[in-house]
Amino acid sequence: MSAIADGYLENLLAGQPYLPPALPALRWINNLRAEAVDRVGELTVPSPRDEAWRFTDISQLTRSSFQRAQTATTLRPVDIERFDIAEAANRLVFVDGQYAPQLSRTAIDCGVVVTHLAEGGEAHAALVESHLGRHAGFGNNVFAALNTAFLQDAALIIAPRNSAVAAPLHLLFIATQPGVASYPRCLLVAQTGSAVTLIEDYVAMQETAYFTNAVTEISLAEGARVQHVRVQREGNEGFHIANCAVTLDRASSYQSVSMALGARLSRYDLKVLQAAEGAECSIDGLALIAGRQLADTHTYIDHAQPFGVSRQLHKCIVGGAAHAVFNGKIMVRPGAQRTDSSQSSRNLLLSDRAHIDTQPQLEIFADDVKCNHGATVGQLNNEEVFYLTSRGLPDGVARKLLTYAFGAEIIARIPVASLREQLAQAVMAQTTDQP
Repeated sequence: MSAIADGYLENLLAGQPYLPPALPALRWINNLRAEAVDRVGELTVPSPRDEAWRFTDISQLTRSSFQRAQTATTLRPVDIERFDIAEAANRLVFVDGQYAPQLSRTAIDCGVVVTHLAEGGEAHAALVESHLGRHAGFGNNVFAALNTAFLQDAALIIAPRNSAVAAPLHLLFIATQPGVASYPRCLLVAQTGSAVTLIEDYVAMQETAYFTNAVTEISLAEGARVQHVRVQREGNEGFHIANCAVTLDRASSYQSVSMALGARLSRYDLKVLQAAEGAECSIDGLALIAGRQLADTHTYIDHAQPFGVSRQLHKCIVGGAAHAVFNGKIMVRPGAQRTDSSQSSRNLLLSDRAHIDTQPQLEIFADDVKCNHGATVGQLNNEEVFYLTSRGLPDGVARKLLTYAFGAEIIARIPVASLREQLAQAVMAQTTDQP
């Protein structure tokens, strides 16, 4: 039975109007959207019967009815001050999936194009067409197909050849209305020799149920360097599903830190393709959840060419009756000799009801490689707790400090000081031993 036939995706697509782009140079987007709609009709909603989703039951999402926002929420800059990142001179803000110019600041010339598709798409039409929808395929991914079916606007970042930007660029996606489905889209093109830091930030102004379905595409040309910080701090009743696809050219470098703190249910799929020799990537992540939250992270690093390097450290801190999932696969293709790859999954359980499923994987088809992976699951060390309490700290404070210290290794890798401080405070506030 198709996903359309089972009713859920049919209901979502009911809110998909025909939206012809106003700019002739972008008329091809209608074809892309039409292809995505057709593909949705051929796919099914994933369930635990599917291997890639066997630990993640999304039936609570499919039992809810979400539609695109019919009216815009009016926010003032003062309303979102707490999400401000001091170092980010340029910021694009999207509210319930719609671009909010009154909250954005893009007038500062930093040598990089920071705009949205509806405004800057015509000036960069050829470049956009060669990348948008080309990296995050939707042939077998129903949520990527849904996002593409609703593609109307997108955050658009273009780092020109040999440009280097010290200040980070901030993409802020805000959920404000209950029952709303939004489809954020990001495209970052880092041209030859460029360097850029991107912060992708998902937040909420309310605690009722809503659905964020995001897709990000990042392309690095030869010698380009991208630092990508992704923060998911959605509302506790929200649903968040996201796909990110990264393509690396020769001698390019991609560094990623992702944080999953919010949402009732979240799923993040990150795919990195090292498409040319000498590409490097570093992928770090932290999921901090409690109550009945579920946070699922799937990563796929594809070493398709020789001399590639990848490093990955993913940590989960799970309290209450929460459930964390990590599935990380490293593929070394035939001919990808001299690959150097390591992967580590480290997990901390804060209660007897907390649950973690972790599955690091290596699949190697080359014989001259250096690859390793490993996973650990444990609880706080009672001797360390005793050491701190014996020096006067209350038991709860001692446990908080040790829990924070476990996650601090990931937080320390965020290259933006004010965001690092924000997240450190958030983690300290959330780290509590739950019975």
